[in-house]
Amino acid sequence: MTIPNKMTVANDMQANRLDIHNSDIPALCRSCEARHGGVCGALNVDQLIELNKHSKRRRIKAGSEIVGQGEATTSYSNVLNGVVKLSKMMADGRQQIVGLQFAPDFLGRPFLSESQISAEAAVDTELCSIPKGVIDRMITESPGLEHKLHQQALKELDEARDWMLTLGRKTAREKVASFLYLIVSNINPEEEESFSFDLPLTRADIADFLGLTIETVSRQMTKLRRDGVITIENNRHLTCHSLDRLRDAADID
Repeated sequence: MTIPNKMTVANDMQANRLDIHNSDIPALCRSCEARHGGVCGALNVDQLIELNKHSKRRRIKAGSEIVGQGEATTSYSNVLNGVVKLSKMMADGRQQIVGLQFAPDFLGRPFLSESQISAEAAVDTELCSIPKGVIDRMITESPGLEHKLHQQALKELDEARDWMLTLGRKTAREKVASFLYLIVSNINPEEEESFSFDLPLTRADIADFLGLTIETVSRQMTKLRRDGVITIENNRHLTCHSLDRLRDAADID
């Protein structure tokens, strides 16, 4: 995923300040930090008011399923905070983690009648959920919203291609570093050089996501710690000491 530059962050902060003084925008939307970077940023005031009438904030506990594979699609969601784990299950019950979503990603595929993946809260997560019919109708009425969703779909396609390269060609060290960089780049928008965070996945889930064994993941984490790239506390709490060094370890241009 792409890290926003400082100019983008400054512009978003300015937009947030303008929203505070715009009484026409619903209070819930004015206080939503994910709105400007997400699909709702493409909506005008009237559309936000309409959306606000139907939207509902939901807090999902870590480990709880949000939607199941093959389940009828009744709503879509904006990720406000937290991490969503996307998985695909085979007919024999084998399951593979195929992606992660962060704020302000849009969860769901418009116009499909049923979900093709399962989505689970990897950590305590907050969503803004909107009925499927409302979003499907607004897409047809708002070229800006349709364009925004198209942009996100293309971004996810690019990320899937990048992840195919990670899984197919990178070493175990590069895979683990790439995973850590994926997490840091999505929850550290201000690009702080030293940044602490909790891993949203267990070692077993990380191994599944990267196509490695749990033992290999642990070994590579230890090597990154020895090299001074990260510090590990309490197994899941990490500190990245240098984005550049982590990027180099992941072999990311």
